[in-house]
Amino acid sequence: MCGRFNVLQTPGLGALLESLGCSLPPLTLANVAPTESVPLLRGAAGEAELAMAHWWLTPHWAKERSQKYAMFNARSESAARSPAFRKPFASQRGIVPMSSFIEWRKEGSAKQPWLITNVDEALAVAALWDLWCGEDPPLLSCTLMTTEAAAAFRPWHSRMPVLLEPEEQRRWLDNSHKIESDDALFAPVLKQTLRLAPVSASVGNSSQKSPELMLAQGDWVELAPGT
Repeated sequence: MCGRFNVLQTPGLGALLESLGCSLPPLTLANVAPTESVPLLRGAAGEAELAMAHWWLTPHWAKERSQKYAMFNARSESAARSPAFRKPFASQRGIVPMSSFIEWRKEGSAKQPWLITNVDEALAVAALWDLWCGEDPPLLSCTLMTTEAAAAFRPWHSRMPVLLEPEEQRRWLDNSHKIESDDALFAPVLKQTLRLAPVSASVGNSSQKSPELMLAQGDWVELAPGT
């Protein structure tokens, strides 16, 4: 986790970006998968810039681009010690804005995809980035931070993305401020109400990019903050 998400033009996502000092260009990204381009916010809150980044981090010291190791997620517990993530964790932190993400839950003999979002359909996910100069132009790439799942979220997955609240967003983007791996922003607890609903199994095919695939195929479930 997290291995699939969406960036849809919701009012809440626009307000989130405005609060950080930038705006989302007119793009719609549905069923985004690792190795695709995703929006990445870098810089201090109020002055953040948005750029498109390759979702699969390539360390600046890498000899070549490789998918040998899963570099699209970074564990908060070990990122500060990882050769690939240590430098970005210290000074190259960013945010990937998204309207929702997708997780698969085993239900009977099949795995059912679930859409996960909040009331505003606006999520700020902690990310790390790096710049690899092994090609021209240099490759800007990123990875999403994950943490242990909150108790209420565990029926869907044992891990969850690090979702940042407004004050945490500002602190995370301030790379002059040191953040430790045991910081409270990584705590396995829900900080906001999450809404979840089953969606079409077609999202399992990452080539399917229709936003209509993200329409709920059943009742919404709500997970309360603090659980």
